[in-house]
Amino acid sequence: MFEHLYSANEMRLAEAAYPGFPGTASELMERAGSAVAREAMRAFPRARRFAVVCGGGANGGDGRIAARVLREAGREAVETDDVDGFEVIVDALFGTGFHGAPRAQAAAVIERINASPAPVVAVDIPSGVDASTGEVEGPAVEAALTVTFHARKVGLVVAPGRFHAGRVVVADIGLADVETEARRATEALLRDVPRRAPHDSKFTAGVVLVVGGAPGTTGAPVLAATAALRADAGYVTLAVPHACLPVVETLALEPVKLGFEWADAAATIRAAAARADAVALGPGIGRSDEARALVRELLDTIALPAVVDADALYGLEPLPRAAATVLTPHAGELARLLGVDAAWVAAHRLRAARDAAERYGAVVLLKGADTIVQGAGAGPVVADMAPPSLATAGSGDVLTGVIAAFLAKGLDPVIAAATGATAHGIAAATVQHQAGLVASDVVAALPAALS
Repeated sequence: MFEHLYSANEMRLAEAAYPGFPGTASELMERAGSAVAREAMRAFPRARRFAVVCGGGANGGDGRIAARVLREAGREAVETDDVDGFEVIVDALFGTGFHGAPRAQAAAVIERINASPAPVVAVDIPSGVDASTGEVEGPAVEAALTVTFHARKVGLVVAPGRFHAGRVVVADIGLADVETEARRATEALLRDVPRRAPHDSKFTAGVVLVVGGAPGTTGAPVLAATAALRADAGYVTLAVPHACLPVVETLALEPVKLGFEWADAAATIRAAAARADAVALGPGIGRSDEARALVRELLDTIALPAVVDADALYGLEPLPRAAATVLTPHAGELARLLGVDAAWVAAHRLRAARDAAERYGAVVLLKGADTIVQGAGAGPVVADMAPPSLATAGSGDVLTGVIAAFLAKGLDPVIAAATGATAHGIAAATVQHQAGLVASDVVAALPAALS
């Protein structure tokens, strides 16, 4: 269900376990450098002139072997820092051991590489990217292709590093797997979502309660509720303020609708929660004092797994719950939860998700092209199957409904969140029109994705 994502130290452990290492290091380097040359020629078959920029470490050694293999194949391959006039640049400056910001001389080389119109093939990791975190503290190579060895590195799938990697090819160099802290979600997760069995009724297939809505944002809880049903929940109750009921009755056919008044909202919703398996709080609920107080009271008093999203995250304070809790912020929302700038979250996504999970005692799903699912005291899961078309209003509400459905079916909260993000991304990717994709398109595509 998961793919290993390696840190620099975990790669060192994998290499150290290779028979005869370090005496056999040259065998690994030969395979690595040959793989780079092979993939570079495959990606750019018409290119004749290759500039190979080599550093002084093992990554530079891989680059020198790649240059030799390119020459043996009849290409011109020059080991140089002068990249002008070449058709392809091979970046072998820094490897997986790099962290921090490049020194001035190396930074100048990286800037020359990025200024060139030639496409770049990065060796193992684009130079300037931290392989263990994806963080970028200075200039970093913008690669068109990264040939990485043995397995993907964390920094190739976590932003901002992932945006420097281009297309990633994994080259087998003969290493055995070791356990890694970080994992990448795969579509195999979808096979473990419980399906409705012959003996199930609508009340045993997963009952979800969605709480949200305010005038002007009624569509958000409707999207969450319909997504929960399309994610195979058997029964969904949609609780909204009475003022929203006419719109909800028009937009949502299948969910059972429940109106509430703010004065007695908590009691009304708790009664509905008595027969639910999971609750989704927040889509479109607004940021009024009444809404914030309601969210707090419901989290205090409803002993059900909960997805807390959107407006319910506004002003949220750490609050211990016995039941599973999944927070689903984007970078701006997570910044408010941590009291930091959104730019800091964008630059330190793994650290931000981990800090929030520990502070709130919850599973945190940090949305993005590299959605990160982080439980307190656990390693991160990265779900990166979402296409760019998912950057559209309402897509987060859909994700909330999917995760709520999976929690209602009894999935562990980390698995529910990672599986939800994976299903969400796959559904979006299968929509025929990527331009102009809207959230309801993703809802409609969920059953096929789960099948």
